[in-house]
Formats: sequence, C-alpha cells, structure tokens
Amino acid sequence: IPAGSENLSILPFGNGAERILENKVINASWHGLDFNRHSQAHVFRAALEGIVFALRYGFDILQTMGLKSQVIRAGHANMFLSPVFRNAFVNTIGARLELYDTDGAMGAALGAGVGAGIYSNFKQAFTGLKQLLEETPDKTQQEEHEAAYQKWKTILDEQLATL
Repeated sequence: IPAGSENLSILPFGNGAERILENKVINASWHGLDFNRHSQAHVFRAALEGIVFALRYGFDILQTMGLKSQVIRAGHANMFLSPVFRNAFVNTIGARLELYDTDGAMGAALGAGVGAGIYSNFKQAFTGLKQLLEETPDKTQQEEHEAAYQKWKTILDEQLATL
C-alpha cells in the first residue's frame, strides 16, 4: 500500500493526546474509509502512519523550541520491528534511525540509573548496547510521506478547530 494509504487516514489520539494538543481531547478517528477500495492492508498502513504522523507532529513542536534531531536511537522492539513502520518513520521524521538490542523497559531502567547516579551519564549507561539496524531517509519517499503527512495534518487541524 503506498504512502498515504490511498486517502485513508487515522488520527490515533485515544489516550495522552492532551500533551501535544493543548489539552484538547479529540479521540481516535478514521477518515476517508471506502469499503469498496480499502482493504485490511490499507487499514494497517493507515494505523501505522497515524502513529508516525502523531510522532512527527510532536517532533515539529520540539523543533519550535529549538530541538532538532538528526539521529533517533531506539530499541529494536515494538513498532520498530515493522519494516513499514520504520520506513514511514524515517521518511516522515527525516532523521536517521539507529536500532539497538534493547527495548523501552531497559532504556527506562538505564535512564533511571543515570538519574540515580549509578551511571555518570547516558553514554556510560548505554555502553555495550549493540546497534542492530540503521535506516536513512530516501528523498523520493520523503516527498511522498510529506504529502501524506500534510493531508493527515489538515484533517487533524480541522478536528482541533471544532473544539
């Protein structure tokens, strides 16, 4: 299924969206579903894209505060196990993705170790993790994902305007 899921969009804001949506609760919703055209594969891709696009929305907020990431490091777990998710992620966010032999629970524990003084810094805490995979954005795919993101963002903006 191509980027944009053939005009099927999912806003995945069922929980916690108030953090990036200025305390507005819009819930999760589907937009553009056509039972004659869209298959289960479209729904799955639209769901993955909705999550990626919500992350991008949050990254855009961080950029307005001066934070710009060129590299995203994450555990090779959960959504990052999906090649479709990884591809949509790097081409929507526009940053290189490095995946390591860890998961969110271990990352949280190591981060807590830095906060508790067990490790002197994050570099020390994460020493020994093995990089398993790296993905980089592709210019053509970035353009396709950017167009899909802008369509998704228009739907989000319309939903937010009704609140």
